[in-house]
Amino acid sequence: MLHLLQVLLHFDQWLALFLQEYGAWVYLGLFLILFAETGLVVMPILPGDSMLFVCGTLAGAGHMSLVILVPSLVLAAVLGDALNYVIGRRFGPGLFSGRWRLQPAHLAMTEAFYRKHGGKAIIIGRFLPIIRTFVPFVAGIARMSWARFTAFNVVGAFLWVGGLLFAGYFLGRLPWVKAYLTPFLLLIIFLSLLPALFAWLQNRRRVLN
Repeated sequence: MLHLLQVLLHFDQWLALFLQEYGAWVYLGLFLILFAETGLVVMPILPGDSMLFVCGTLAGAGHMSLVILVPSLVLAAVLGDALNYVIGRRFGPGLFSGRWRLQPAHLAMTEAFYRKHGGKAIIIGRFLPIIRTFVPFVAGIARMSWARFTAFNVVGAFLWVGGLLFAGYFLGRLPWVKAYLTPFLLLIIFLSLLPALFAWLQNRRRVLN
């Protein structure tokens, strides 16, 4: 975990070294990282947000190409969520056994929620670390329609990937961002975790009351 944290906080340095060593193959590596984070429910801690921002800063410095980054990483995010949805739809209910068995009433509630709020959950979930890995999985369990899921999946991928890449591209040119990139990445991670922390505290308060 300590090594992973070091990679996250100094991802710009690691990525710059990889670019020097492997060149264009780095784009494939980034594609696979983002695909794994969004597509494999067991890989929610991969560095999605910070990775996208750093890629944007390196593109702003002329070391990477936004023309390649935007379509390839949007595609990785879309395909990852699509795979996660299929896994949830096909295998999700069967993963619950014993006292964790998915009750029909709970499944009905989940399906009703995704019929009403599924689109917002998919788009907003893109911006929440860890949670974004589970949202498409649960959408599959809830049997949200494929067409509706795909539409929000694509929109969410464009907003998330494009937003962070372009934020890095423009903000990364500012001298103070360059000088304090590590604290800035920490701030991004902290802000992205705030909604999940707020929701957990609200749920905790309801349980205690």
